[in-house]
Amino acid sequence: MTATSLDRARARAAFLRERYQRARRHPLTVHARLVALEEEVQEQRQLNRRLAELTDVVAELLIPIQDRDADRAAEVLAAYRTSM
Repeated sequence: MTATSLDRARARAAFLRERYQRARRHPLTVHARLVALEEEVQEQRQLNRRLAELTDVVAELLIPIQDRDADRAAEVLAAYRTSM
């Protein structure tokens, strides 16, 4: 190895050693962030499911209205209101 590449290797080792020590000092911070992210993902899943349910209700409602079936539209709305 030349002196320049040896200096670069030492600098890289020092940098990695510092990163490792920093990570070891703050393990709970990373865990807490992971827990928060998992909670947010779960919340997004629930919101996406609710959005899909609402989309289904709108589709069920628009088809009878398009066909001028007021009784079926009222039935779909009543079923939706009882499920809330």
